[in-house]
Amino acid sequence: MEEIHDKWEVFSPATGEKIAEIEPTPLSSIPLIYTKSRHSFQTWSKLSISERLHYLRQLRLLMVEKMDEIAEIISKDTGKLKIEALVADIMPTIDAIKHIEKHAIKSLSGKKVATPLMLIGKKSYIEYMPRGTVLVISPWNYPFQLAMVPILNALAAGNTVIAKPSEVTPLVGVCIENLFVKTGFPKDTIQFAHGGKELGAALTEQKPDYIFFTGSVRTGKIIGEVAAKHSIPTTLELGGKDPMIVLRDANLERAVNGALWGAFTNSGQVCMSVERVYVERPVYQEFLALLKEKTEAMRQGTNLKDDIGSMTFPGQVDIVAAHLEDALDKGAILEAGKLPKEWKTGGTHFIPPMILSNVDHSMRIMKEETFGPVLPVMPFDSEEEAVALANESEYGLNSSVWTIDKEKARRIASQLVTGAVTINDVLITVANHHLPFGGAKQSGVGRYHGEQGLKIFCHEKAIMVDNGHKNTEIQWYPYEGKYPTFLSLFKNYFSGKPNWIEFGKDYMKLIKISKAKRKD
Repeated sequence: MEEIHDKWEVFSPATGEKIAEIEPTPLSSIPLIYTKSRHSFQTWSKLSISERLHYLRQLRLLMVEKMDEIAEIISKDTGKLKIEALVADIMPTIDAIKHIEKHAIKSLSGKKVATPLMLIGKKSYIEYMPRGTVLVISPWNYPFQLAMVPILNALAAGNTVIAKPSEVTPLVGVCIENLFVKTGFPKDTIQFAHGGKELGAALTEQKPDYIFFTGSVRTGKIIGEVAAKHSIPTTLELGGKDPMIVLRDANLERAVNGALWGAFTNSGQVCMSVERVYVERPVYQEFLALLKEKTEAMRQGTNLKDDIGSMTFPGQVDIVAAHLEDALDKGAILEAGKLPKEWKTGGTHFIPPMILSNVDHSMRIMKEETFGPVLPVMPFDSEEEAVALANESEYGLNSSVWTIDKEKARRIASQLVTGAVTINDVLITVANHHLPFGGAKQSGVGRYHGEQGLKIFCHEKAIMVDNGHKNTEIQWYPYEGKYPTFLSLFKNYFSGKPNWIEFGKDYMKLIKISKAKRKD
């Protein structure tokens, strides 16, 4: 049966206008894509690290040159504001390349390590060997950064890459592809496959050497199951329900401003969004009043003067509405914003920023990932209660603690079961490429960024070297007569006070026994 390859139309979620037509990748082409990737790997993996970094540097310079053009494409395709495209999608990607350029050679070169005294005469080191073909499946909320960073790390480590950008934001996927083409990367080193879930499933079934997935918990688990069947290593960067804990001594003005940006940037469509705020009761009403006032003053639209853009995916608008209605049905109070029935989401996906009070953990909005511009606020009475509430979630990606007491902040931070904690700030750990990024619990498997972001795409190979001059080793055959001497050797070595003289005698005796010819 012949496949039908109709182009699919792309509409801006912020304006409703048609902005492009995209040619999908036919499913029948996937085996050839993998064949090309594996063939290209034979050449790309043999380049020196510095040779591979030359291509990354050229890509970085091209991105700097076309920064405004890229921001415009991201903004049109996602509905986010251009400033958010620039600051949170493009800048972190360029900075990631700079970090790779600076650290890749040291991180990926062979590393000498210590050799135990028991293995005297040998040398040990670790070698980092590229895995092969890496499949990168990326999401629609930050379609540029969350595709580019794993792709770049995988390429720098010597792998070839097959990238499957989100079908929700296909124009950004094409933009990324064009950047690699214009940079002049060797043919088939990086290939793009454009399409929906069926394409993603087919790519996963082709047994890549590594899978890097960013997206929902549900899809991540499906990919994890498929990968496990074939023993394919994976990194799964999944969702979050990130808590913000505000203590009574916090700078409330800063905390409110942080909560606004942490909850509403990119219309709340951030895996690290502030989705729950817990405020110590003595300052709860003051915090809530200030939060409400500032929320109502925010501007929403598509212009450079605006603060919040539109949602990107219509299905996510429905989830936000369902969470909000569930909370209101259970007694929550809408302090700022509008009811779902008042949203004007005809051909566009704008929904207003909302603040909820009188919430509790029986509500979906306090348990499930909302991924939209809604911020529920709840009081607490003790440090222990705040930690318990924050940890009462199946997610564990990010969190924040707000207080001027550094000791208290660190004490609370150390108890939070999350992949990252910021103190008196939100979200920013993802922008520091020296820090690992990843989650606990249902928020994902594995870490990337920094040195780890390069090494996950490598086989870590242990190598030990002997000069080969000796004919035998003390632990080799024959065993006859060695047990009592080994016993004495280990006791002299591992005891509370090692006896080095006796240890040396035992070692020499074992060498002598090993060299002696066995008598029949």
